[in-house]
Amino acid sequence: MIHGISRRAGWVAGGVLVACVAGVTPAAAATTPSVSCTSTRAGLADKLKKDITAALATRKGTVAVGLHDRTTGTTCTLRPSKAYDSASVVKVTVLATLLWDAQKTGRALTSREKSLATAMITKSDNASTTTLWKQLGVTKVKHFLAAADMTRTVPGANGYWGLTQITVTDEQKLLKLITARNAVLTDDSRRYIRKLMGAVVSSQRWGTPYGAPSDVAVHVKNGWLQRSTNGWRVHSVGTFKGGGHDYVITVLTHGNSTMNYGIATIQGVAKVIHRDLAAS
Repeated sequence: MIHGISRRAGWVAGGVLVACVAGVTPAAAATTPSVSCTSTRAGLADKLKKDITAALATRKGTVAVGLHDRTTGTTCTLRPSKAYDSASVVKVTVLATLLWDAQKTGRALTSREKSLATAMITKSDNASTTTLWKQLGVTKVKHFLAAADMTRTVPGANGYWGLTQITVTDEQKLLKLITARNAVLTDDSRRYIRKLMGAVVSSQRWGTPYGAPSDVAVHVKNGWLQRSTNGWRVHSVGTFKGGGHDYVITVLTHGNSTMNYGIATIQGVAKVIHRDLAAS
């Protein structure tokens, strides 16, 4: 069992089991669309486009990528509007909704809420997530999504928070809210989210942090889920600051034959992003 999700069956929420089929053959990667990059720094966009494309050239499955570096005005995208089952990546949205809702009445989180939030983010605990999801209700989640302009995110129905539909575009919007002052989340709320994402247990710190320079502060949340269609969904979102850069990365994947295959795909992308930014 990994974070409440069996390798043979995927726990989505509330102890409800989604049937899975082992050994799903990954779909072949689409030849289009291609990686798109822009940057204010000479040569960086072309290098990132070339290197991300090369990192994915032999990988199967369907991959979506988002990168934004405030320092160099650099943005890269691949399939930014493609919808994926969120798996546990949605837990950052659940925490942001909880804090946003508490902000409206000027209250601090209760000790119980803090305990649930800590388990949800640092250990990816599903039971804690289900409790908070039920406490908030889908209506509040939708209201937060509207406030955050995450217009393409669709909460999972009937308690299936792990089947929330997410896109690179919206995940990048959320990461930007967490990492810069804005009117949606207070400084204290943003600091709290980053604190928990920075304290994820070591066994779950794979994905977008892979290859990050040692002087870069890393905050991460990953998600993984196997279903009978599209094999394994494996996702990673992260924020990175240091070494002269301030950037956020989202990589969403499905059609992976195994969880580890999806992790390797994400880390191949992350490695070249960190390397190219560090060298720029």
